[in-house]
Amino acid sequence: MVNERRIVGVAKEASPAARKRTVRPPLEEDVGPRLRAHREQRGLSLRELARRLGVSPSAISQIETGKSRPSVSTLYSIVSELGMSLDELFGAAKPAKAPEPSSPAPAPARRGQRGGDRHVQRADSRATIDLESGVRWERLTPGPDHDMDFLCVTYDVEGSSSEGNRSMRHSGHEYGLVLSGKLEVTVGFDHYVLGPGDSISFDSTVPHRLTNLGDEPVHGVWVVVGRQDDSRSRRFDGDAPPES
Repeated sequence: MVNERRIVGVAKEASPAARKRTVRPPLEEDVGPRLRAHREQRGLSLRELARRLGVSPSAISQIETGKSRPSVSTLYSIVSELGMSLDELFGAAKPAKAPEPSSPAPAPARRGQRGGDRHVQRADSRATIDLESGVRWERLTPGPDHDMDFLCVTYDVEGSSSEGNRSMRHSGHEYGLVLSGKLEVTVGFDHYVLGPGDSISFDSTVPHRLTNLGDEPVHGVWVVVGRQDDSRSRRFDGDAPPES
């Protein structure tokens, strides 16, 4: 598979830091079919979606069948083109089962009990997506929130928001807080290195890229507001580099 070839290619000159990268499983089984279902609902053929995104049809097919994972930039491109929210990608939380009519009404949940977690997302039950290039997203909202993306993010050693030196851009505004590790953030022609406790905010329409520069995973909290304001997607991995 594509991922296996990429990993083998890197392994030839793998540094000690590179060997610390987590080997991630294929894209979750329900995510690919969910992307395919939205594409079909929009009446888009696989080839047309690939053309709009500037990628090969086989790349889209492998993502939809769960055989490979997209990078952050490619996934943002797909969900933007299909008009999806990240909540739809993660899958809406299942509604709680209503008690049987003959059953007595449950006692009010005390603070800290699971039954009273209507406003709380517990750490051990987050919806998670593992992406290409060593990135993990964990949703921090207990239910759908179509106005913003609220995520716990992990960048493995040498993990990046996109492959190569490409940047991504999309509608909205981003806010990030690094909890551990060292993260390089490039926004336009500005370059920053963020450590634990450092935070950043920027206009997401400006080409940007996030990369783990250190020898340990980067953990942080990321918020994107207004990503769905623009229903038209912006090309990411296919963007031409800026002219010098």
